Amino acid sequence: MSAIVLSPEWIREELLNAGTSWSVGSFGAIAEFSRDPGEPLLAGADGSRPEAVTAKGGIRFDDLAGVQAIAYETTAKDADLWSHAVALCLPAHVCATSGRSVLTEIGPDRDALREADRDATLFDVGAGTLQVDVCVRTADPDLVRRLRACESQSVLEPESPALKAILEASPHRVFVARIGRVEVYQPIPSPDQKSPDGPHTHFLPKLLRARRTHSAASPIPEGWVPCAHMYPANPARDEMGRPTPFDLALHVRFQDILRAFGDPDLIALKDAVAEGVRQGLDPAALHGPKGRFATAARRVALRQIQAKEGASPALRLWREVFDRVADEASEDDEGKPQADHE
Repeated sequence: MSAIVLSPEWIREELLNAGTSWSVGSFGAIAEFSRDPGEPLLAGADGSRPEAVTAKGGIRFDDLAGVQAIAYETTAKDADLWSHAVALCLPAHVCATSGRSVLTEIGPDRDALREADRDATLFDVGAGTLQVDVCVRTADPDLVRRLRACESQSVLEPESPALKAILEASPHRVFVARIGRVEVYQPIPSPDQKSPDGPHTHFLPKLLRARRTHSAASPIPEGWVPCAHMYPANPARDEMGRPTPFDLALHVRFQDILRAFGDPDLIALKDAVAEGVRQGLDPAALHGPKGRFATAARRVALRQIQAKEGASPALRLWREVFDRVADEASEDDEGKPQADHE
C-alpha cells in the first residue's frame, strides 16, 4: 500500500467509501454522517472541496490547512471487541468557532450544501462548544417566529422553550467547524426511539455542561482539539457496535492508517504484546509506556490476536493479566457516540 497522507484526495476517497462514517462535533453534541452501500450520492467528492450529500444528510470539508490526523483504538463494551477512529484535529488556539452560549439568529445559510437550502434561516442554538457551532436551519415561518422569541436564551436550561420547539418541528441540524460541516435532514427521534440509521445527531445538555472537547478515552495530544472524526469500517463490529465475522482486509486497512497517524509508542507496545504472545513469554517481561492509553493498547492488541488467530494458552494467560474486563469499565464512551437520544 502506498503511504497514506492527509490530503483532500484521501478524504475524497474515504467519502466515496460507504463503509467509512464521519462526525463533526464536541463532547455532548455531535452530528454523524454515514450512508448505506448503494445509497446514491446527490452531490459530492468530485468538486473543489471534498463533500458527500444524500437525501438524509451531508458532509463537506472546507479547509484542511493545519489539520493533524490522529488515529487511535479504544476498547469496547464487548470483551472481545474494540473501536477505532481518526480524529481530525486543529491546534487549540485556532480551532475555536463562535462560542455562542445563547440562541442566536445567524441569517440565511449561504454555505448550505444544497442550493435549495441557502435561503433557509440558520440559528446557532448556543451550545457553548469550543470547536463547533451547533445550529438548526429552517424555512418554516412558524418555527422561525418561535425561535426568534427565544433569542438570547440558553437551550441548555431545563424546559427550554427553544429546545421544545426544535424537538417538535425537527428542522435540519447543521454542525459547523473550522474544517467543515455536517448537515442532518432526517427527523429527530422521540425520546422512546433510537437514532435512525444514517445521518443523525446527539445533543446531550448534561454532557455539554462539562465543557469538554472530547472523550477522556481518546489519546489526543495536549494542545490539539478534534473537530471531526473519520470511522473506517471496523473488522469485527458493524456501525451499531454489533459483532460481525472478522474481516482481515478491514483490519489490515486500519492498521495501515494507524501506522500513518497513530502514536508510535502505542504501536510499538502493541507489536511487543503480539510478539510476547507469539513466543509464549511471561507477561511480566513486557515493558513499555504506562497509563490509560497504554492499558487500552495492550487490551486492544490481545483482542485483535483473539479475532485473527483464536484462543491459545499463551493468549489466555496474557488476557488474564492485561485484559480482565471486570477490572475496568469500557473506554468506548465516544469512539462513536452510544447515546440513543437526540
